[in-house]
Amino acid sequence: QVQLVESGGGLVQAGGSLRLSCAASGSIFSIGAMGWYRQAPGKQRELVAHITRGGSTNYADSVNGRFAISRDNAKNTVNLQMNSLKPEDTAVYYCNANVVPLGDYNSRNYWGQGTQVTVSS
Repeated sequence: QVQLVESGGGLVQAGGSLRLSCAASGSIFSIGAMGWYRQAPGKQRELVAHITRGGSTNYADSVNGRFAISRDNAKNTVNLQMNSLKPEDTAVYYCNANVVPLGDYNSRNYWGQGTQVTVSS
């Protein structure tokens, strides 16, 4: 079994910063791409940032220049540094990872439980 555990969410004023982290644990053979998604009330879940195992990144236009995704392959973690936060960044943020479990032949997408980020004006 594979589990993604997130931390770092909370309440912050506009212009502030938060750092989200996600740690993968369990019976893992390897982890490929990882990413952060978010879902605000009344909106579809959207990709925020994505990072390959080799470190190539891409960002949603709305966060480009303000957020930075990084990973530590030795620790099976992915982070999201969020700067210059805006009220419209308020959402539940979800960690995602493409994982090959031990004893399996194929990769599967796993999701974290979600962590609330609230940005006040």
